[in-house]
Amino acid sequence: MLAGHFSTALVAHQKFPKGTLLYFLIVSQLQDLLWFTFHYLGLEPTGPSDVFDTTLNNLAVDMLYSHDLLPQICWVLIIFLVGKMLFKNTTVGLLGAALVIGHFVLDLFSGHPHHIFGAESQHIGLGNYATNPFLAVGIEAAFTVGVLWYYFGQEAKNGIQRTSKNKASIIGLFVFGILFMLSIATTSFRELFGIPEFDMGFNSNVPTLIITYLGMIFYLNYFVPKFEHS
Repeated sequence: MLAGHFSTALVAHQKFPKGTLLYFLIVSQLQDLLWFTFHYLGLEPTGPSDVFDTTLNNLAVDMLYSHDLLPQICWVLIIFLVGKMLFKNTTVGLLGAALVIGHFVLDLFSGHPHHIFGAESQHIGLGNYATNPFLAVGIEAAFTVGVLWYYFGQEAKNGIQRTSKNKASIIGLFVFGILFMLSIATTSFRELFGIPEFDMGFNSNVPTLIITYLGMIFYLNYFVPKFEHS
């Protein structure tokens, strides 16, 4: 998932604003941010190397340390301790840990194939990105709509008023996330737009993903707090 994970961060911050929104946004995407890090450490090399050749069902990576089941115990514990110490609050630590667990669970339905620990171990999850990417995007879209509907409904109950422009800015990012995933489900941008082969340094796969994730994190961190109390 992409947009779906970010939506869980909004709800976590809504329920317990003492933990900063930026913290929850980062934690909600922890496994993916770890994946990018492990890619550069040579532990989870990712292909294709060119982002214009990439689709959901041809992305090749063994997410051994970032996404497999056994390492999640370590990541959940670390995030709990970081949240607890950083904000001096056990609830924030627990919410951060819950987001990490939620990321793992959601990926079982809409994500790449995961294992207990290593490609030779038991396969877990549906692996719909590889086998049925359109179903994966459909699951993510339905989940994201449901979470955002709940989120904005709770804001109304809490007396939080947003301008239509602000709400559209927030929803628009999630729509972008869904449409982006849909656009590369089975057809790469190179196939779709007839892009020729070239290497100018900005079309590498993982750096482009990092820019996308960080851009979405800082975008939401900017627009979500812009509301007025009634």
